[in-house]
Parts: sequence; structure tokens; C-alpha cells
Amino acid sequence: MEYMLLMISRHSPEDVPVTTESGEPCCAPWIREMTAQGVVIKDGAQLQSASAATTVALQDGEVLLSDGPFAETKEQIVGYNVIECADLDEAILTASRHPVTENGGRVEIRPILSS
Repeated sequence: MEYMLLMISRHSPEDVPVTTESGEPCCAPWIREMTAQGVVIKDGAQLQSASAATTVALQDGEVLLSDGPFAETKEQIVGYNVIECADLDEAILTASRHPVTENGGRVEIRPILSS
């Protein structure tokens, strides 16, 4: 089953380390651990700050754009991963081990609809 993991943090993405002290990507140890447990990491990336977002809406056939996040919030999505694993229990274990949780962040897990 495929799941989207949304990394949520009170810290701006610019304040979240991208690499470890040894210079490897900060998620590399997590990816190795999860891969060894049979989880497939299909995709993932760290996102720019919510202030770089553009929100698109359609009203009466007109495209409306607004800069930045739609709602003011202290938390923002700072990254994502798409994983494939056996079930929700395995997705929960995978999310709980993600490095973002070590700094007070949270991971939202959403099953991906299969076509």
C-alpha cells in the first residue's frame, strides 16, 4: 500500500538541517533503516518555506492567485515522502522514526488512492 507522509514542523524549512555532520543527507540513515525493514521509499523532498507558496483558486471561471500560505499558522509542511509498505501499522512505524519527529515535528500519514 502506498502512503504520503507529510512532514509538519513549527520550524521554517531553512531552519531544518539538510545534511548530517558527516555531510550525508539528514534522511539517509532513516532511508537505510526503513529500506532494511522492507519499506520502499518512492519519493521525497524538503519544501521551501510556506512564504514561497502560491495558492490557486478558480472563481466564476477566473483564476485567482495569492502569495504565501492561505491560512496563518505556526506550523507548515516542510517536506514529504511517498512510501510503499505492508499496511498502516508499518506506515506508522516508518513515520515515527522520521528525523522530523526528533525536533518536535509531526508526520501526517495519508493513504494514496489506488487507480
